[in-house]
Amino acid sequence: MKQMIDELHHLTGTIGRPLKLMEVCGTHTVEIFRHGIRSIIPNTITLLSGPGCPVCVTSIRDVDAAISIAKQPNTVLVTFGDMMRVPGGKQSLLEARSEGADVRVMYSPMEALTLAQENSSKKVVFFATGFETTSPLIAGTVFAAFKKMVRNFSILSSHKTVPLALKALLDAPDVRVDGFILPGHVSTIIGLVPYEFVAKDYRKPAVVTGFEAGEIIEGILMIVRQIAKGEAKVENAYPTVVRPEGNPRAVEILNDIFEPSDAYWRGIGVLPGTGLKLRDRYQEFDAEARFHPQTTGVPEPELCSCGDILRGVKVPTECPLFGTVCTPENPVGACMVSSEGSCAAAYRYGG
Repeated sequence: MKQMIDELHHLTGTIGRPLKLMEVCGTHTVEIFRHGIRSIIPNTITLLSGPGCPVCVTSIRDVDAAISIAKQPNTVLVTFGDMMRVPGGKQSLLEARSEGADVRVMYSPMEALTLAQENSSKKVVFFATGFETTSPLIAGTVFAAFKKMVRNFSILSSHKTVPLALKALLDAPDVRVDGFILPGHVSTIIGLVPYEFVAKDYRKPAVVTGFEAGEIIEGILMIVRQIAKGEAKVENAYPTVVRPEGNPRAVEILNDIFEPSDAYWRGIGVLPGTGLKLRDRYQEFDAEARFHPQTTGVPEPELCSCGDILRGVKVPTECPLFGTVCTPENPVGACMVSSEGSCAAAYRYGG
């Protein structure tokens, strides 16, 4: 590792200007803070946390829709544990449960499907969040419900996709990024090809990395090498896990069940084509169409910088609420809720 750090110092000295690199994955964010990577790389490299935490980018509207569904009679709303404390317009799912809504935490959508099969008098809804890492599993669950004719099961899709979100960041005039540390988990599904526009159209280096400290530093070094040479490529520093073609079978299942849609990203806004909605053939499993949930239209909390942090415009400590009004015990913004949130990581390991 020392050899890589020494090379980083040499290369940044020859480049002669500050660099801003963005890690897109929430797990990378946590590991960068946990290992203190910022403290050992050259201080001319700024690491920014992008919109790679699925809990953080789930919108107030989507949380409100889930709460609205959970409060309907004979309905069970199932979700991943991290979603329970995410603030909606007026309350969280955890608070809705304390008022009597039947909200349950499960680790797999297939558990929710089994619950629906075993409780035919209940309407079971899975609040489906996440990126390409989890969406094929949700797609497989919907297909199983379709084949087994489990009519009391549906999903509320809040899925989002990564590549076009990067394009939106690159097109934003206030976002300044010199290169991307690409997500390892997402890339196991989609491979490298969907990122090629980053290098080809925007001339930005991008490298898929693993999650150990040495792997992350290697990815940073590969990006800086490209910058020093005036190159822009998509490279793979995680070849033991990520294949260039990704997982074609998972992508096939995903594309069979879902189609692209516009999606609202918390703190960012609507990004065209970055969401996933069920295709017409599977519309009977669309909870939004089935329940017509009510939403509040409440804006983001005043002074909360979560949106700017997710876009790489600010770092957590630049938020006026960080560590005082907003803490993991009393989160104001979603970036402080999830263990993968950049604010939560900065608070825990030192911003």
